[in-house]
This record gives sequence, structure tokens and C-alpha cells, in this order.
Amino acid sequence: MMLITDGLFNAFLKCKTKAHLMARGVESVRSPHPISNWQRDLAESFKKRSLDHLLSADCTGGCIVGSPPPEDLRNAKHRFVVEPLVRARDLESHIHVLERAPLPSQRRYNPYVPIRFIPSEKITKHHKLALAFDAFVLWQATAQMPLSGKIIHGLNRTVLAVKLNPLIREVASLVEKLRDLLADSAAPDLVLIRHCSECEFEARCRGKAVEKDDLSLLRGLTVKERAKQNAKGIFTVTQLAYTFRPRRRPKCLVSRREKYHHAVQALAIRDRKIHIVGDPELAITGTPVYLDAEGAPDRASYYLIGLRVPEGSSYVQHSLWADEPGEEEKIWIEFLHIVRNISNPVLIHYGAYETTVLKRLARRYGNECIMAPLSLTTITEQSINLLGVIYSQIYFPTYSNGLKDVARYLGYQWSHPSSSGRQALMWREQWEATREDSIKQKLIAYNREDCEALEVVTRP
Repeated sequence: MMLITDGLFNAFLKCKTKAHLMARGVESVRSPHPISNWQRDLAESFKKRSLDHLLSADCTGGCIVGSPPPEDLRNAKHRFVVEPLVRARDLESHIHVLERAPLPSQRRYNPYVPIRFIPSEKITKHHKLALAFDAFVLWQATAQMPLSGKIIHGLNRTVLAVKLNPLIREVASLVEKLRDLLADSAAPDLVLIRHCSECEFEARCRGKAVEKDDLSLLRGLTVKERAKQNAKGIFTVTQLAYTFRPRRRPKCLVSRREKYHHAVQALAIRDRKIHIVGDPELAITGTPVYLDAEGAPDRASYYLIGLRVPEGSSYVQHSLWADEPGEEEKIWIEFLHIVRNISNPVLIHYGAYETTVLKRLARRYGNECIMAPLSLTTITEQSINLLGVIYSQIYFPTYSNGLKDVARYLGYQWSHPSSSGRQALMWREQWEATREDSIKQKLIAYNREDCEALEVVTRP
């Protein structure tokens, strides 16, 4: 029977294929992945700092580092048990720390509270299930179920109490499914998902998906839609392309925008050319201002606003940088001053993120008076979401409508080959830890190149 570790369980929560490859020890085909490595180092560093903070605050009543015998865990011999390796049959978990709670009234409940340290500001269901797996293994090892656990997370080390009983039952069901997966020598069906962008097996899986021309290459195709196509015997992008049949639209629907057709996207990829549906229009009646913003989603804060503004026959790039969250208002005011001095500015961005940024910063800091006689509200409402113009009307021969894919098809190249939003988050985290100017310049260059790519996609 194959050993199920906490690392293997966490991989299973993210992707069945990843769990299968890890269990089979497919190390030799792994490619170094900067985001995966960064996440691992970040988690380890946060755990160490949080452990030091927890134990320095209170270590009365005894503290042991390592793995005490099950009897000590049943009798709550130590106040804290730090990084114990708990085993039970085919289960194993490296628990971050166990904290002794007031002894429960019934011996069938474990006196320890498992604790996990998570660097994220926002806690997801996966984080809670990882904690519940720790509790499940502890239950199997001691025959006593923990009633509650804790997740300590974020910059302020916020403590989240988690009721474990319903989660442990869910973990038990997931463990059975994982056992079935491991017992089967055949690999699960390969499907590309969001997690791929931060997985060490990304290159391997993407290469196999391209070989198969797999439907999951189309990033906009949901699991439900893909299953629907599979039920019709359609498993490849090329097969999907042949399902498109142009139809004349009823007169009553002529004024309405055409819905998005995955089959047309597949057709564009098969034919290797752009397909246009309807009559897309991009009317810029003022001075185009190409806007791109960078932020930390976990903290709902923003540290870089990029503006590319035409000046004569060339462009001027403004890169508004904030060292700390406290400087967010400063770059917002700088942004307002720049926009105010542009004749009839028309903000052009890609997706809804920048609209959200503008609305949030306006609510936080206001300063509408700086824009007089212009109105920030009017400018925001009249901004152009370039993705909204492209979506369902212009189909590029790319697997997604993302700015990176579309701009690269049109010939634009980023200076860093793996440039992405996730990569930017990693760079910002590294810059905050080291304050190295070279990392800051990478972020500013990435933001500037996003603005340049916007301008390239906007060209007629």
C-alpha cells in the first residue's frame, strides 16, 4: 500500500495528475519552476517565523520538538509539540505544531489542537482541508479525534479557529479516492487547469496536451462544457473546430451582441488566422492612455500604476511606484495629476482589474477636486476595456484571450519569457524581503511592457 503524506494529499486537492506523478516518484522529468519554488520557500520561511513567535510568546508547560510516542499525544504530556511526524497505517503528516487545549470531557476526543501556518491573507477551503488532514492522521494514530484546529496566517498572523468534525469526514472520503487513484497504475486523464501555471510539472503536462490537441488547452472552456463536448465524442481542439456552423441571425437578435463560441476559437487555431464575428468597433474619441496596475490581491492593496501616454510621434511612460501600502494614496494622487493634464483622456485597459483598482482607490482617497474641471467618474465610465471589445467578436488563433497570448501572436515579446501576474506577485514578495533595486526594475519593466502590449493590440 502506497504511503499517503500531507504533501501528496495537498497535491491531490490541486490536481489528480500531480498527485499521481508525485506518488510515482516522477522526479527526473520535473522542470524547475520559479513560482512553485517561491511558494515552497515562502511557506517554509513563514512557518519558521510564526513558530518562533508562537513559542516565544508562551512555552510554559513544556515543549518538545519532534515525534513523541502516541501515548504522550493521548495524554497531552507536553504543552506544545513542534513539527511532529505522525504516522498511522498508510498515512503520514508533518504537522506544524500541536497545542494542548483544556482536556476534553470525553477520552475519545484528542486534547491537542493542530495548528498550520499559512502565509496567505485569504484562507481557502484547501487550506482548511490540509489542516483537517493533519487532524485525521492524528485521529488514526491516537484513536482520539481533535475537535478543533487553528490556522495562523497573513502578515499580522491572524488566528482562525476551525471546527474540524465536518472537515475530517470530508478528508476521509478524499483519502479513499486518493487510495483508489494510487492503486490504479494508469495515469488519470490529463487536463490543464489554473494550477498548472504554478506547478513543477507544467512543461510536461502542457507538452502532452499539445501532442494530444486536448480540449483543455482552451482556457475559457469550463469543466462542464468540456464534459458536454466529450459526451459528443469531441476530445480535441481540431474536432471542436469542425462543429462550427455559421447561421444567419434572426432580425430580432441583430442588435444584440453575439455570444462567445468556443468552436470559432478552435476554428481560428485550426486555420491559424483571425476570425471576426459581427462588426467590432473601437472608437477612441480622445487621447488614448494605456493603463496597467499591479497589486497584492490578498491585501487588496496596489503598489504600481503604469500609464503610457502619446506625446508627439512617441510615447511617455509613467511608472508610479509605492514602497509600502501607506504610499498607495501618494501614487493615486500622482495618477490623478497626470490624467488631469491630458487632453480628453481615454483610459484603455485589459480586463476588469483596472476598473476595480480605480473604483477602490477613489473610494479610499477621493480627491475628485484634483480632477476639476474633469470628472474621475466620467473618465472611469468612458474607459475602454479592450478585452470586452475582443471577446466574442475577434477570435485570435490562441488558446486564450489573455493579453500575453494575443499580444505575442501580434508580434510583441516581453523581455522576461515567463512574465505573468503570478510572476509579478513573486517578484514583489522578493522585493519586499530584500529591497533589491534589480527586482524593482523587473516589476517596472513588466508593467511598462504590459502597457506597450496594450498599445500593440489596440492598433488597427
